[in-house]
Amino acid sequence: MSYVRNTSPSVLERLVAAGSYIMPLIGLAFFIIAYLAKRDLRLFLKYHIFQSIFIAFALWLIISGLGFAMNLLSYIPILRNILGMITFLLNTPIFLGFSIVTLIYTLFVLYLVVSSICGKDSYVPWVSEIIKENLRG
Repeated sequence: MSYVRNTSPSVLERLVAAGSYIMPLIGLAFFIIAYLAKRDLRLFLKYHIFQSIFIAFALWLIISGLGFAMNLLSYIPILRNILGMITFLLNTPIFLGFSIVTLIYTLFVLYLVVSSICGKDSYVPWVSEIIKENLRG
């Protein structure tokens, strides 16, 4: 079975896919409900649910790792000041209350949501390739 979709996704599938990027628990709950009801999800929905969960987990790992590294490096006096300035610059609200980091993340999630609402597979380097390879079954 290769990863090729024949039909256009339904409105419900598009909304669940978009919602799973906004809050990955939506997609996970939908996946669990479908599993308990012994229904197989279509490839479009599986792709977006798995990708949203993968991205959320990767983001959690990155944030945790950076936080741990920042805590370790803050014991070095010179680096503490430099890291403090970098953190301040990246997290200071600059546009409509968004910092640089939150603006980039919001634009990224917006891209994922819009592409799933349009019924297309969004492409995230490395992540999308892993998801498609695992969906080939």
